[in-house]
Amino acid sequence: MFGICSQQGEILYESSVHTRTVLSPEGLAKSIHDHLEEKNLLNCIRAIGIGAPNGNNLSSTIEFAPNLPWKGIIPLGEIFENAFGVPVSVTNDANAAALGEMVFGNAQDLKHFVTITLGTGLGSGIIVNGELIYGHDGFAGEYGHIQVIPDGRLCGCGRKGCLETYVSATGVVRSIAELQSVSKATSVLIEKNVTSAREIFEYADAGDQFAQEIIDYTAEILGKSLANFACFSSPKAFVLFGGIAQSGEKFASKVKEHMEANMLNIYKNKVEIRISSLHNVNAAVLGSASLVWSK
Repeated sequence: MFGICSQQGEILYESSVHTRTVLSPEGLAKSIHDHLEEKNLLNCIRAIGIGAPNGNNLSSTIEFAPNLPWKGIIPLGEIFENAFGVPVSVTNDANAAALGEMVFGNAQDLKHFVTITLGTGLGSGIIVNGELIYGHDGFAGEYGHIQVIPDGRLCGCGRKGCLETYVSATGVVRSIAELQSVSKATSVLIEKNVTSAREIFEYADAGDQFAQEIIDYTAEILGKSLANFACFSSPKAFVLFGGIAQSGEKFASKVKEHMEANMLNIYKNKVEIRISSLHNVNAAVLGSASLVWSK
């Protein structure tokens, strides 16, 4: 997905190119360049922001991204600068989401917060004193890979028990098989072979008891994890973003309940749970554009 965004957060144009349809990152840059040239839109581009899995802002590279067809360390910033002739900034997609919330979204009033992206995996973007935390090597904020269950579910990173294997769209679906053996509830989730988190939330809202148990289990793990995370940066709020967060205040209130029950006393009742306000717009474009405007 790519687009052109104004400094006021107005998306002027957007389109997409599937990364698996191009043979190289150079091919991706050329494909986007040629598309925008055909639309007579190149002259309005002043800089480019890129949010990508395993994106490194310090080196403007993508490093060993598991879900992209190009392996190893990819100098993506340099490739796009050569193609477009404008400055390019690269960061992790969860970091881009955090910047998007701060510049255009539900965290414009905050200087200390953490964005938790709940999609296929789980990412985090940490803002302290209005600045995104990158760490010494550009990879700070991999909260989805903090191990929360000893010897738990196998993660795509190769370790076991990572948070994102429980609290993500794929993690919620994995809970069906794991929890059905201990649940006393009958459920259509198994009968209908449900394979999406969205359906699980829909069945939970419709009163399916087993679906509700899965949602409660997910909220408990996330709430406990956020209670631990509060000890790290003492945020004013956690901003939930992504498909699971779109389920609304009911899930957020469950997360808040479990977070407060496990919170260190000095942080109790000080940390908000907010839901992203960027769900109904192209948050990926706005978040990536925020890289440019934040500089």
